[in-house]
Amino acid sequence: MGFQTEVEFELPKGYVDESGALHRRGVMRLATAADEILPLRDPRVQQNEAYVAVIVLSRVITRLGALQDIHTGLIEGLFAADFAYLQRLYEELNSGDAFDMPAANPVTKHPAASTSRMATSLGEA
Repeated sequence: MGFQTEVEFELPKGYVDESGALHRRGVMRLATAADEILPLRDPRVQQNEAYVAVIVLSRVITRLGALQDIHTGLIEGLFAADFAYLQRLYEELNSGDAFDMPAANPVTKHPAASTSRMATSLGEA
């Protein structure tokens, strides 16, 4: 298996757009250093540090259903359960070892452990 830079996901609830269409399946890519550093300059983050998660997710989600223009307004419109799900997925993918290690231990078949990066960047860890 090659180095995986994107992962497909399915939201628990789904995003409902302006026309009422439900979007549940999407794609998230690995974050770059810029994805984590540049949002810190945003005035919205300077006023409310928790907003960094909204900006970072809008940068790393490349598709949600038929939508390819993933912006902060879309992330703000997610149900809380979906927002929390995406934060956990982000943390798992970008923990530093999520892709360096097998998805499961080949002997025990248990998933590999991961650490919380987004919580750390928000000062919650």
